Amino acid sequence: MASTSQTRTERTAHLCAEVALFMRDHVLSRVSHDLRSPLNAIHSWAYVLERKIDTADPAAQRALGGIRTGVEQQVQLLETLVDTTRAETRKLRIERAPFALAALIGETVDEARGALGEARGVSFAVQDTTAAAMLDGDRERIAQALWLMLVFAAETSAQGATVVLAASTTAAAAQLQVKWQATPQALTDDTLAHVLEAFARAQAVEQQEAGRHAWVLALCQRVAEAHGGRFAAPAFVGEGEDVTLALNVPLNGA
Repeated sequence: MASTSQTRTERTAHLCAEVALFMRDHVLSRVSHDLRSPLNAIHSWAYVLERKIDTADPAAQRALGGIRTGVEQQVQLLETLVDTTRAETRKLRIERAPFALAALIGETVDEARGALGEARGVSFAVQDTTAAAMLDGDRERIAQALWLMLVFAAETSAQGATVVLAASTTAAAAQLQVKWQATPQALTDDTLAHVLEAFARAQAVEQQEAGRHAWVLALCQRVAEAHGGRFAAPAFVGEGEDVTLALNVPLNGA
């Protein structure tokens, strides 16, 4: 029988793999979206130029043909490489079943504590008012999202810090909020223990565009959307700032 430490290590490895998979999907989605806009513009301007340039000029016509061919090749690459690679996770399928929120919260906090909290000297304080609330959703996916929120908070915390998990419910939804005071340089401090991969941690300290958040949190966003809920995170985690990640999920699926 596997030891507790082996089981914990395997579980952490599985959760990290899921985080990496959805971050990859998110990055590919950004690449596909952000490249298509300028490619479409280039293609349109090529047709504008075609009407302005002398059709008897073979060099100009070859140049225009080269532009159109190049755009078409790039679009085909996006469709055959980027979009095909994303097919596995483009639409997150969930398996719904009723489960007790309180039990999931306790288990997930223990997993986050074992994965990184103990090694970093970061403690988790739980404020749970969900009582006997039941949620009709994908228990494993919601656990993955909550685990990532807790681990990201630990990754972005100083030694000895406390991360607060506030769990509550209304008549319609469950809300899980992870709150802490940020020390973002901890993300890239190689002297500290880490769970999330280096690329993800480095990107997380960069300023994001309005309405966007760190790529590593993509799994949380996808899980929320698949359940008809929402996920909120700041566009930037500043030094010493009070940070909140919030996952809101309807108690009963549509």
